[in-house]
Parts: sequence; structure tokens; C-alpha cells
Amino acid sequence: MSSSPSSNPARRRVSPRHRTATVALAGVAALIAAAVQSGAATAAPAKPQPGKANPAHSSVRLTTAQRAGLIRDADAGRADTARSIGLGDREKLVARDVVKDGDGTLHTRYERTYAGLPVLGGDLIVDTAPSGATKRVVKASGATLKVAGLTPAVPKATAERQAVARAKKLGGTKSAADSVRTVIWVATGKPVLAHETVVGGLQDDGTPSELHVITDAGTGKKLYEYQGIRTGVGNTQYSGQVPLTTTQSGSTYTLTDGDRGGHKTYNLNRGTSGTGTLFSQGSDTWGNGTISDPATAGADAHYGAAVTWDFYQDTFGRSGIKNNGVGAYSRVHYGNSYVNAFWSDSCFCMTYGDGSGNADPLTALDVAGHEMSHGVTSNTAGLNYSGESGGLNEATSDIFGTGVEFYANNASDPGDYLIGEKIDINGDGTPLRYLDKPSKDGASKDSWYSGIGGVDVHYSSGPANHFFYLLSEGSGAKVIDGVSYDSPTADGLPVTGIGRDKALQIWYRALTTKWTSTTNYSGARTGTLAAAGELYGTTSAEYAAVQDAWAGVGVGTRPGGDTGTSYESTTPVAIPDNGPAITSDITVTGRSGNAPSNLRVAVNITHTWRGDLVIDLVGPSGTSYRLKNFSSSDSGDDVDETYTVNASAEPADGTWKLKVQDQAAQDKGTLNSWKVTFP
Repeated sequence: MSSSPSSNPARRRVSPRHRTATVALAGVAALIAAAVQSGAATAAPAKPQPGKANPAHSSVRLTTAQRAGLIRDADAGRADTARSIGLGDREKLVARDVVKDGDGTLHTRYERTYAGLPVLGGDLIVDTAPSGATKRVVKASGATLKVAGLTPAVPKATAERQAVARAKKLGGTKSAADSVRTVIWVATGKPVLAHETVVGGLQDDGTPSELHVITDAGTGKKLYEYQGIRTGVGNTQYSGQVPLTTTQSGSTYTLTDGDRGGHKTYNLNRGTSGTGTLFSQGSDTWGNGTISDPATAGADAHYGAAVTWDFYQDTFGRSGIKNNGVGAYSRVHYGNSYVNAFWSDSCFCMTYGDGSGNADPLTALDVAGHEMSHGVTSNTAGLNYSGESGGLNEATSDIFGTGVEFYANNASDPGDYLIGEKIDINGDGTPLRYLDKPSKDGASKDSWYSGIGGVDVHYSSGPANHFFYLLSEGSGAKVIDGVSYDSPTADGLPVTGIGRDKALQIWYRALTTKWTSTTNYSGARTGTLAAAGELYGTTSAEYAAVQDAWAGVGVGTRPGGDTGTSYESTTPVAIPDNGPAITSDITVTGRSGNAPSNLRVAVNITHTWRGDLVIDLVGPSGTSYRLKNFSSSDSGDDVDETYTVNASAEPADGTWKLKVQDQAAQDKGTLNSWKVTFP
């Protein structure tokens, strides 16, 4: 992937310019508990004051050797750790990453095995005090690991045939899988013995395929699928004349960055496999600013990789994508008229097509930042690339890609909250995506709703992108660095931003110390609140702004968000598994006229697979208002949400009903409480 430079290298440098997690164990830190808000406010709190990041709860910069040593220590003590957190005798831990705070707290990320089999969705984070005591455990799944047997009733060959057939439906051409392995699948609820099949080849648009299909080893039923290739789109606008870090050996220069982990940039020359040819020439001037010279795209990709490396190093103290000081590599001129770019974990590389008619290589600065950030996500939280976690995965790349663009401070491509604004992918000069109001692209969603997990991940990313903009800059119309924005909120209330730098720190800390592979939007809110509380304090303006910004995209409520007159039922009602609907009544009296257009309905349900649930509010007239649809891909635990309903056609007085039905087998739950609030 990379090689050492020659003994007398000559280099030119780029100047730096800038899943729902289950919390286990008694004594869980108050910060996580504080992130889950409940109850009505009785008085307006004092106005929070801006905070300064607490160094005790900020990650320290570790050398490659220090990080490797901490991982070795964690692996050496993994058996004791497994026992201390209550894992079963057949479960083992494998340390994957360690983050260390200023006060000595360690956040160790583990994978799990069960009877020697990998546990997909079994990842967890163990927070350890300097004394060695366990402070907190965050699990991707709270299910107890236990399966009926370890002998598959369905052979691997059957799972492979099914997966290959599925890949062909998606445009694949391969007749056999790249790999099949038996695993324990727990990411979507109850642990199941399963087969994971990976099918390679190409997708229908020419993008490489790494289709992962999870098949129940007992029934042959497909449990889950996701695409291992993370893609972005865009044509390039070049970054102007920029310095590059290259390596000289004798009279030959190559696009090898010895200052950034040995990152190399290759020319695929229309190929679709391998590394192609390392860019090499007798002059250290690369490209001519046009497509007539293949090295122009190579220079853009090399520059983008360098700026992204420096952004992560200077902003978060992260040394490369894996935080191990090793560079990835870039490939340009992929395929013929390929209008895309993508990150692949398997090659640990970024790849760029040349766009329609091979006229616009997709090597824009924010595209480079976006693609490499997929690698960072893969090596931290590992957010599954499907459902709500997939939307968060894509949003993370948009968010950090935006951060890279601002960090570069390049006059030819200044920072903004637009994705692909220089590429004219739509043919009319409009950007690919908008962070201030995602729906302006015609497909992305501004706010969370119960079915968002079924939307393509490039569009279900909208609420998280919108959250980041609101947290950074606030709501409403404004002009920032010459670009006009106008960001709305789901609840119609304003949000005051805390600045992009603080917003980036909060998002990164949540990604690296709070989130797991199955984190969804509710878990993202919990994690960012915990991160903000650690960095700035739970009474800070930053913490309040995180609450406000999430409420602004329909996730959770603001501080005091339940003020008004509330009517509540706290009588538990069991929800039968795949059975008839249950109802719970609330009687409202003494209110004249009709209900409001923004009636708030707060629902608290314990359930091990909330996607099975359909929830309706039934007004006094008998009219039903759908709150939550069935979703086979919504695999999180529990429902703890507040919905806003336009109930203005209903009389306020009368009996209001909440109707809940479980529409699939194997999981059951309880309606713990619900309430209606008249603002």
C-alpha cells in the first residue's frame, strides 16, 4: 500500500491552514442519563452560558506506539474485562481501538465472539477509570447472547446461492461469492445463528460491489443486507495551484506523500481493478489544470488526501484514517465515464471516476474529505450502512467533508455548507446536497420520522446534516462567507448555533466514544448530548444547543419542551407478540374548542424490535392519526419519542386513544406510558 521514500527525498509540503446504544451496568455516568430528558419543566431555567472544553474529558493525542500499546494491554486483559461486564463463558472480546481522555479514562472499543464465531452487532465500548474500575459499557445490542445450537440447518452453499441471486438483481454479474462465514447475528434483535455472504463484482452503474447478505442459518430467511462500498458523487472543480508533498528518487518524482503515512496516488487509466500505475515523472509540476493531462486529476486527489489527513490531525489529533499513522491510497481515472467516487474498506483506498464523457474527474475537495471520512467511521463506530445508522454514516462523511473544505481555506474552493457545490452534477449549477435545508435537493429529508430508516442512506442523512448546520450556525436566514442560507426547524422554534469548531468536536467525540454499529437517530442524540456534557458541562449553552438542534430536526424535545397542559396515562399495557392491537385511553375535560395543530404525543414503549410496531393516535371523533409505521429495517429497541400531530379537526374534550399493534413475530413489549400535551 505504501513504501518508504528514498534516503534523500525531496518533498513539497501542503501548508496546514487551515446504533441505539444500550447502556449497561449499575452506576452509569450521569451524563448519559441526563441525555434522556423526561418530565415537564416547572420553571424557566437560567440561561446557559457558553462553555470551554474540559481537558479532563477531551481526548489526548496518542502516538502510534502509545495507541498500539493500549490496544495490546486491552487484549491482554480481555478475559478479565469480559467477566467484569457480565459476559457469558462462551463470549470473548477482541480490542479494536482505544481513546484516552485527559483524566486518564480509557474508551476501549471491542468486537465480540461467541463459541469462536464472530458476533455481528455485538460491538461494545468499555469506559475504564484510571483506577481500572469500569465506569460504563455501551453496547450495540442489549440482547443476551445465546443461541439454540451451533450447527446450521441451512448449509453455506444455500446461503451463497441466495446472496449471489440477490446481487444479480442489483446489477451484479458474479456467479459465486467472495466469502461465506458462519456468524452470530444480533444487530437487529434476538441473536441468531447465521451465514454472512459477501458478493463482489460490479454494481449496475460500474461501482464495485461488496454486498453483504446475512442469512438465518436455521430457516434460510434473509435477515439483513448492506453494501460495503460507501459512495459519493460529484464532478470536480480544481483547487487551483497548490503545493503537494511528493517524493524524489534520483531524477524521478512520484505522488508519494512520505509525510502522511506514505499515501500514494495511482492512475487506473480507465481500468476498474488493481492499483494501476503510480503517478511518476521527471518534473515536480503535476498537471496543467485541464483534463488533457491525466496528472491533473492525480494532483487534485493527492491534495485532497493531504488536506484531509491534516484536518483530522490538527482538529482531533487523529493520525490517519485508522489513527495508526498509515496512509490510505487514491486511484483516479476509474472506468469509462464513471460518474461517482467511492471508499472501500477492502482496499483501504479512495477511487474517483472521470464523470460524464470523462470530462470532469470527481476529485473535488469535499468529495475527498467525504470518502476518506467513510474510512474513519468504519474504524470507529462502524455504523452499519443501512437504515438509520446508514444515514448517520453518510451524514458523518458530509459533516467532516464540510469541515475539510473549511479547514483548507482554499480561495478556489472556499468552505460552505453545500456538498458538491462546484460540480454542477444537476446541470443547472445547483449543489448535490444542502446542509441548511436538505430537502432543497428534492430527495433528502429535513427532519426525522418513523419511516426514515427505509430511505436511501444518502437522503436519510438529511436530519443529521441539518442538525449539524443548526448546531453550528443556528436557524433562519443568513449570509455566511457570501453564501445565503435559510434553515427551518421542525418545531418552528429558533436555534442558536455554537460555531462549527465546537459542533465538530461534539460529533467526533460521539462517533469515537459513544456510538456503535447499530446507533440510530435517538442514539445519536443521546451520544452527542453525552459528548457535549463531557466537553462543556450539562448546564452549558453547548449542551442546551445540542438539545435544541435535535428538536429542530424532530429528534427529542427541547429543555422545557413539554411545558403546557399535559394529560397522561401511566398504566402499563402489555403488547402481544404479532397479535391484536391494544389501546390506552386518556380523557380530556374542561377545554373548549378544537385541539391544536401542534398537539404533542409522547410515547414510551419497551420493545426489543420497535420496527414491528404500528402506532396510531385516535381522536375523540374516531379519526386515526398515524404516528409510526411498520418498518422491517428499524431494528432498535424501545420507542421513546414525542410526535407532533395536526389535530385541529378534533374537539379537544373527549377520549383520546393510543393504539399499538405488533405486526411481526418473536418480539413483545409493553406500553409503559403516554401523554398528550396542549401547548
